[in-house]
Amino acid sequence: MGGRPLPRQAPGPAACRPLREPGTPRRRPVLRRPRGHGGGQTPLRSAPPPCGRPWSWSRGSRGRVRGRGANLFDHLKLGIVRPRLLVDVTGLPLDRVEVLPDGGVRIGATVRNSDLAAHPEVRERYPVVSQALLAGAPPQLRNMATLAGNLMQRTRCPYFLNPDTPCNKREPGSGCAAVHPSDLAVALCAVNAVVCVRGDTGARRIPVTALYRRPGDRPELDTVLEHGELVTAVELPAPAMAARSRYRKVGDRAAFSFALVSVAVAVDTDGDRVRDARIAFGGLATTPWRARRAEAVLRGEPATADRFAAGALEELATARTVRANAYRVALACDTLVATLCALCEEG
Repeated sequence: MGGRPLPRQAPGPAACRPLREPGTPRRRPVLRRPRGHGGGQTPLRSAPPPCGRPWSWSRGSRGRVRGRGANLFDHLKLGIVRPRLLVDVTGLPLDRVEVLPDGGVRIGATVRNSDLAAHPEVRERYPVVSQALLAGAPPQLRNMATLAGNLMQRTRCPYFLNPDTPCNKREPGSGCAAVHPSDLAVALCAVNAVVCVRGDTGARRIPVTALYRRPGDRPELDTVLEHGELVTAVELPAPAMAARSRYRKVGDRAAFSFALVSVAVAVDTDGDRVRDARIAFGGLATTPWRARRAEAVLRGEPATADRFAAGALEELATARTVRANAYRVALACDTLVATLCALCEEG
């Protein structure tokens, strides 16, 4: 057909052109805060920790430790946190699993969850830990997430994840009742694990059962770690009961779902009686819930479903609920009974 040819147009963003001119150096990507949060787009620096003193970055800074970033990067994109500096600790020698002389296991803070779940010593000696990791996330996330990152992850409450809604964990006010999201932390409570941390004032050891804060007057603080302290490892004691343990999780879906209720159990039996038991609940409270009253009820008693139910009812008798979550008490009781029965039947 006739007519004049269309004039040439300048190439737009979608035009085929080189991403950079040949010979020009590559530019390192710069993380920026989302618009509308914190005023403009302030560059966010990422750097390795100072040599020999990875915790000294914190003094006078608004920095955050970054492992693989499975949880942190979500919060950066949503504008929930606005640090000035990300300290990359993945290069530190904290990625080993060691068997201790007393028979326990020491797990480095940056060990990936996928490696930990598949580790032969962990699977054999602490099956509850391996099962919790497998139940906690799909393979894609397990390949990214680290041990310390799993323990330090923040709540997945939708109010917390939406910067446009009020949330006491972001801006403290009257308290918060968001449940703790970690499956691994529940399992570690049942095996009496200890968290090793290091900071400017030295090293200290914290039982997992004492690691997490209840909201109280400081709901924005999830753990008892001081600013600048770094988780270096988790130590699992010698597996007296842990070798006979199990983790069970009940959620809306079999995958990509946080626990409505979860139970971690380690048990020692003498014939048809319970010699000792360790029990922890997840999905019920702001911290992993160690069920010490249920443990006391079961010691020395017959290993029967009726006694297991009595222990669960004793533990949850004082649980305070609202209309929307009252069903979780009965669900927790049933889950504990089913888990203990299955574990005892294994002999």
